[in-house]
Amino acid sequence: MNKLVALLSLILVGILTTGCVATPALPPETEVSYTEPPLPDGAGPPTDAPEPGSTEAQCARPTASLRPTPAGVAAENAPPTPTVDAVRERGRLIVGLDTGSNLFSFLDPMTGKLVGFDVDIAREIARDLFGDPERVDFRILTSAERIEALQDSTVDVVVKTMTITCARKEEVSFSTVYFQAQHRVLAVRGSGINGVADLANRRVCAVDGTTSLRRLQRIVPTAQITTVPMWSDCLVVLQQRQVDAISTDDSILAGLAAQDPYLEIVGDSLSPEPYGVGIKKESEDLVRFVNGTLERIRRDGTWNRLYDRWLSVMGSSPGAPFPQYVD
Repeated sequence: MNKLVALLSLILVGILTTGCVATPALPPETEVSYTEPPLPDGAGPPTDAPEPGSTEAQCARPTASLRPTPAGVAAENAPPTPTVDAVRERGRLIVGLDTGSNLFSFLDPMTGKLVGFDVDIAREIARDLFGDPERVDFRILTSAERIEALQDSTVDVVVKTMTITCARKEEVSFSTVYFQAQHRVLAVRGSGINGVADLANRRVCAVDGTTSLRRLQRIVPTAQITTVPMWSDCLVVLQQRQVDAISTDDSILAGLAAQDPYLEIVGDSLSPEPYGVGIKKESEDLVRFVNGTLERIRRDGTWNRLYDRWLSVMGSSPGAPFPQYVD
């Protein structure tokens, strides 16, 4: 009996002791910070801000180029064509462009192939070189890489919404103008942004290495500019409301607006943007050859067909730009 009482006493003491033990404290909750989505790779503040008061070099008739080599010239009288001959011997035309300029050069979501107005301009050059528009190798470049790629012969030509400027003509050559764009602004409908004047102290997206960036820095010095590698990246950061607007050529903005019904192009033109095919400085024969292709597609209706295929969202065809020549 005494043993039973002792056992019950031990059990009761154990229960009481256990009931007095404090429950272990839960670990502290981790603080979670909710931030904006990360910017695209390569995005950030401008890296090539101009010197205060600086202006681009000036030149007479910046869009004038070399006249095409006349057709039907006898071989013994024809000027040498070393660059064209080298491209033909290789059997492929190497073209620099990007995949983020909707309407001009982008990946078809159904086929995964590069398509667009610039892509087809490049194919027309290949057609005249080889009799085959498919003999093209594309090299993907950012806007900031275009001039270097021409200078070191990484590519034969750049067909990438490249504006002809006096400053660029000091470094590379250009064809005649194959498309005339206008610098404007893209914003969210109802945002209160109705033109370039409304970009003061607002967040604006532009691509590094473009005339659009330099003009924005000059016209709206208080704008908070974020630069990205490609214009498709600007669309992403605008949709995420990490910027308030995009400012560049209306031809590029139209391609972005076509992907989002809540966006609209606003305001007057800041400046004309004449596009030319970029070519290495020493390759005069290739400049003349490309200008011959551009002459052909103006005459035979190909230019209008390409416009109707890719750019009809911008309205009816204005017709191909009239060429200017220096010789």
